[in-house]
Amino acid sequence: MKIRVYYEDTDLGGVVYYANYLKFCERARSELFFQRGLLPYNDDGHFFVKDLHATYIQSAKFADILEISTRLVQMKAASFLLHQEVWKEEQKLFEMDITLVHVDFEGKIKKLGKEEKALISEIFSS
Repeated sequence: MKIRVYYEDTDLGGVVYYANYLKFCERARSELFFQRGLLPYNDDGHFFVKDLHATYIQSAKFADILEISTRLVQMKAASFLLHQEVWKEEQKLFEMDITLVHVDFEGKIKKLGKEEKALISEIFSS
């Protein structure tokens, strides 16, 4: 997914504020669902971040066009691990590994069904 860096994404120096890389990655994950006419949750529950490891490599700046890539690394019974990267042209700026866990609307961990796992694999493996 491509995004442009807006003034609101930056600090006084025109450099992207560190927390916004997480927002860019969240938007990219959600957009992969939206492109298929789906929402990133269903009647059974939704996902929340269980674990995150982020590495900041280089700064993006105001007006840059960034590309966010998302790849499925591992699928478990109720969670999955994704690797996401933010690029500006040929230069990687940021990368993270994020574990998302499936929970019901009361917040209890809920196993992913066979169809849900297949859909997640399809969405994040393409």
